[in-house]
Amino acid sequence: MKENILSKRFLIASIFLTLTWLMMVGSLNVQEVGVGMLVAIVIAYLSFSHLAFLDDIKLSVVLPVYVLQYLLVFLKAIIVSNFDMAKRVISPRLPIDPAVVEVHTNLHSSLGKLLLANSITLTPGTLTIDVEGDTLRVHWIDARGMDDLVHTTRVIAERFEKPLSGILR
Repeated sequence: MKENILSKRFLIASIFLTLTWLMMVGSLNVQEVGVGMLVAIVIAYLSFSHLAFLDDIKLSVVLPVYVLQYLLVFLKAIIVSNFDMAKRVISPRLPIDPAVVEVHTNLHSSLGKLLLANSITLTPGTLTIDVEGDTLRVHWIDARGMDDLVHTTRVIAERFEKPLSGILR
């Protein structure tokens, strides 16, 4: 079992590093791909003991679907919130009610909580300031009427949690 987890960690790291390399070089030339794979394998081998957080990723045939779903949800959230923030900057009469709200997460892995917190933070108008257990404290620029934990969680975090729960344990 331990060997399976270790090989899974190595495989995930190698694939992720190879894809990162290919995105940076922007070429599918055989030599570029070969060098990228070689460098990725060496780096994954050297950093193997520091990659325990990768053990929380569910390897399955539907993993790419969940990753794509997460990226689309994330991109949509960024675009919508950017337009909302732009409207607030251009028209200062729009009401804001900044507050720190609590958001509950059903994600149990450290990696899942990290990805959720970063997704929230990278969405304009929200900033994750603390993660404690299953609760995230989020500074939200417009928290009018958001005293209910269930409703706040649904508005801020639920859209990210669904695809992340398909990616992580």
